[in-house]
Amino acid sequence: EGWVEQDPKEILSVVEECIEKTIGKLRELGGSPSDIVAVGVTNQRETTIVWDKTTGEPLYNAIVWLDMRTSSTVDQLLETVPNKTRNKNYLKPLCGLPLSPYFSAVKLRWLIDNVPKVKTAIKNGNCLFGTVDTWLIWNLTGGVNGGAHVTDVTNASRTMLMNIETLHYDKTLGKFFDVPFEVLPEIRSSSEVYGTICLSALEGVPLSGCLGDQQAALVGQECLARGKAKATYGTGCFLLYNTGNALIDSSHGLITTVAYQMGPEAPPTYALEGSVAIAGAALGWLRDNINILTSAKESEEVALSVENNGDVYFVPAFSGLYAPYWNQEARGVICGITEDTQRGHIVRASLEAVCFQVRDILDAMNKDCGIPLVKLKVDGGMTANSLLTQWQADLIGLEVHRPAVVETTALGAAMAAGRAVGCWDVENVSVESNCTSFKPKISDDERDMRYSKWKMAVERSFGWESNSMV
Repeated sequence: EGWVEQDPKEILSVVEECIEKTIGKLRELGGSPSDIVAVGVTNQRETTIVWDKTTGEPLYNAIVWLDMRTSSTVDQLLETVPNKTRNKNYLKPLCGLPLSPYFSAVKLRWLIDNVPKVKTAIKNGNCLFGTVDTWLIWNLTGGVNGGAHVTDVTNASRTMLMNIETLHYDKTLGKFFDVPFEVLPEIRSSSEVYGTICLSALEGVPLSGCLGDQQAALVGQECLARGKAKATYGTGCFLLYNTGNALIDSSHGLITTVAYQMGPEAPPTYALEGSVAIAGAALGWLRDNINILTSAKESEEVALSVENNGDVYFVPAFSGLYAPYWNQEARGVICGITEDTQRGHIVRASLEAVCFQVRDILDAMNKDCGIPLVKLKVDGGMTANSLLTQWQADLIGLEVHRPAVVETTALGAAMAAGRAVGCWDVENVSVESNCTSFKPKISDDERDMRYSKWKMAVERSFGWESNSMV
């Protein structure tokens, strides 16, 4: 239950295909590959890959960030916390993260314990570990022929192995997870030359930018000053709030992460992050599992078929709840169903669930930082749904800005790569284009009433897994 894997070789193949298609498109526009002066990488974070450095072959499928197989591993690790407190925040002062199946160290521990090939490769000194950025950079810069085994601070900050202050691997963390440091990639800044690309289409071009996808979107949205925040809506939903050079230890369920480090000598910029496991994935569930939708795009039309949510609230805790609850024993619930409930009510409730979870996180950020947001910048595939974006403004009571350039994640990686080779200073780049603004249209009383109902539904989702019959 809850296993989610990808083929590392397919990930690499798709990236290589993307490069070839991009070169072809550039030529169609009258450009040349020689016009490309730098390349950046951005990637899904936490997803864990191990491979043999002598052959380049993966030792197992990539374990994806939302995979839940390591719940039992987390339980075992909690038993080792001093004084038997089972405190999931025991390591948070060091790495900024709670113990959760979400993060890479737990996935790596599972691989060592359960995949004999991994244990053998470690014993023989042939095993390499990395998140998706590391796997791509290693292959694109030569692979078995001297590929760079590196990661950047944003991705390393999601492993539970990097000290959030020193930006180096921490011996206490390594000992806790019993992970050998020799398999780990070198930690570098988000903007420097890691190596040159060996693919024929881009041979010799510096690979010089690397950011985890959510941090890349923060940069691409130009949230470069303390107090600015963005939300990216895709399979999950992720909010990052720039805290500048200040390391803020959240007491309201958020995690502390590195936002970016623009060069080896630059100080790191930090962020508070709230992660929602299930956003767009809920629409996939409505389509594939219970056949309420024929496509995710249909969700807007179906949601508009009803005037309101019919007092229906959907908590899509399919694999537990992430921020600010961090409750891996929660499970999905749909509350408020009556004989009058239609599919439009359930579809609408699934879209509103994303908005309510964003409200949960924004409230926590406000409590931690004390600087209320004036507006929220949004991006990601789900924001093409203007109905969702308007509801987001309604349910948080803030103006929401959607940029015309929606590929902010790719833009952020490009900005970091260009900075490293002298094209620009990221802080002085202005890429803001015309954006669509969505302003709240409901009263404070209605907003608060609906949010209180949401909180009731969340409470009902707790404890299902722990109370399951054996």
